[in-house]
Amino acid sequence: MKKFLSILLVLAVLPVALLVVITPMDSQKQYIFGLISIGILCLMGLSKKRSISVIMVVMSVLLSTRYIYFRLTQTLHFNSEIETILGMGLFLAELYVWVMLLLSYLQTVWPLKRELVQLPDDMELWPTVDVYIPTYNEPLDVVRDTVLAAQCMDYPRDKMKIYLLDDGKRSEFAVFAADAGVGYITRNDNAHAKAGNLNHAMKLTNGELICVFDCDHVATRIFLQATVGGFLKDPKLALVQTPHYFYSPDPFERNLSVGRNIPNEGALFYGPIQRGNDNWNATFFCGSCAVIRRSALEEIGGFAVETVTEDAHTALKMQRLGWGSAFIDIPLAAGLATERLVLHVIQRTRWARGMTQIFRLDNPLFGRGLTIQQRLCYLSAMLYYQFALPRIAFVTAPLAYLLFNLNIIHSSASLVFAYALPHLFLAVYVNSRLNGRFRYSFWGEIYDLVMAFHIALPTVVTMLFPKRGKFNVTDKGGLLDVGYFDFSVVRPHLIIALLLAAGVVAGIVRACAHDYFGVDPRVIVLNVGWGLYCLIFLLAAIAVARETRQTRKTIRIDVDIPVLIHYASGITSRSQTADLSMGGCRIVAPDDRHLNDEIEAIELLLQSGAITIPVQTVASDEQHIRLMFDDIPLSRRRELVRVVLSRADAWIHPPKPQDNPFRSLLTIVRCVFDLFWLTWKSRRENRRLRAQHTAKVAQEESV
Repeated sequence: MKKFLSILLVLAVLPVALLVVITPMDSQKQYIFGLISIGILCLMGLSKKRSISVIMVVMSVLLSTRYIYFRLTQTLHFNSEIETILGMGLFLAELYVWVMLLLSYLQTVWPLKRELVQLPDDMELWPTVDVYIPTYNEPLDVVRDTVLAAQCMDYPRDKMKIYLLDDGKRSEFAVFAADAGVGYITRNDNAHAKAGNLNHAMKLTNGELICVFDCDHVATRIFLQATVGGFLKDPKLALVQTPHYFYSPDPFERNLSVGRNIPNEGALFYGPIQRGNDNWNATFFCGSCAVIRRSALEEIGGFAVETVTEDAHTALKMQRLGWGSAFIDIPLAAGLATERLVLHVIQRTRWARGMTQIFRLDNPLFGRGLTIQQRLCYLSAMLYYQFALPRIAFVTAPLAYLLFNLNIIHSSASLVFAYALPHLFLAVYVNSRLNGRFRYSFWGEIYDLVMAFHIALPTVVTMLFPKRGKFNVTDKGGLLDVGYFDFSVVRPHLIIALLLAAGVVAGIVRACAHDYFGVDPRVIVLNVGWGLYCLIFLLAAIAVARETRQTRKTIRIDVDIPVLIHYASGITSRSQTADLSMGGCRIVAPDDRHLNDEIEAIELLLQSGAITIPVQTVASDEQHIRLMFDDIPLSRRRELVRVVLSRADAWIHPPKPQDNPFRSLLTIVRCVFDLFWLTWKSRRENRRLRAQHTAKVAQEESV
């Protein structure tokens, strides 16, 4: 009966929705209609109810659809072939954004907050787990702590086996595995890269569940206890995925002046999107920090090898056969983010190629086994990585009129703005309401613009030739002694930014002399405003290429642990840590003894016992002492991993403040200002150093 009433309600609302979409209006009436819609939306925004959010989503969809209908029926009339090509390209880009808006609402309007499933008290009932840690060319310093953290997981020793899967065939890794007491698996070739490595290990192991960690992801102690229970409760559950949390800053967080104050790039996906996917049984396997049922993998022939994104493709194959999936929205492991913007670009390019390969080779829209919602969730993921050409179209479109006087939208400026304003305002406002703690308004444009010029060609080529290309590994654990500006990454951005700046200047000149040029000043104002908007985001994307120094090999984490300080004189003092890493710590100075007496070791006082670590003093003042750890035995390092990286609550932090779109836009403008300020400051410092060097050389020559 409830379903029947819902269908009747939809049928009753459809005619009204159709009228909202197709009713034509002149600019004055459309302005009034748009402003009323915005006012109603703002009033509804005062309520935090989920039902109100759904109504706001419906309003946003209707007004965005109305804008697209207006563009389709009233603006696609052109005077030349070049205007037709550019105008249709812009319309297709807008159509793409509209489709992505609808799909994103499907994914995020009904997020599922899944509860943990407890394991039974009888440990004999717990399933056996094989923990795979694949590696290829990463240094042992990165991999070591991942293995030790896996050993710290609270799970019966006889039911958990850890395997280091070394596709690099390195003897030092084999020695480390033997010393640590974990399995070591290698193979004669590197066929199918990571997927082949995992499939080879499956043939040599027999655990009921398979847990996969990338070689830089360290697990918390509760990882398995938090993820395994669901497999006992639901025999058709194939996959439990947890967020990829990064305890080192990514290029946006590190290189932008405000980067640490905004949610990181992955927060939206590993928050509302994956929770929304989970609601439709469409959780993606993300390659790490996940547990998979072996029998489900065996039913699909192992990890997928047909694409370079073996993870999402593997989940798709299992879901086609009716297997279930789950997403636990708790960070239970943490890894290293990409250290350089160029590495970030390489990684995202692989993801874009892989999702495009799935679109061509195993399109979820076709074939049996998936629900409509699952198909649409996967379609959203695949289409997202086609954003490059639409983004390029948006930032270059103003140039058609400003530099070449081409009209690619056949309409008056006031009518275009009247239709576009409610469409854009509602989309920004509603997305901010739904996802504002995970993605701040307008920041997605910066993330996409950084990538757009680099993934455009690979995605087009992959769409035409899906079997081309190979898997590439993202380097982790690197350092940067000297900051620099990476022109190679943002060269196309700089070119378009210069063209936009020239177009804006040309537009202002034409607007001031519109009688001479015989042009409508409102059209010029619209295009100049559009050009300035695009220029701001291009400059913000360019600012990400200003690579800052990174000299700290290990990331420090705020943790307060009691310590004993052992001095060379034999005296011992009590204190506590201010922060701690795998390479050293900062402790609160208990007195001024450290200014005169050398510190030989510190003793961490833990509930499980004490760990004594030899140290060297790096720096000190009246408040704190910075210490660097000397080499410590493996067993003691494992305990240090348990304290620093594997605590159950190590990566659980309060969410970011709710987004404010206007504040977010001002923050982006600040990033642009900081780019010019820091560039000018750097050039002034370089001139000063050159002048000092010249003066020194002249003085030496005179002597």
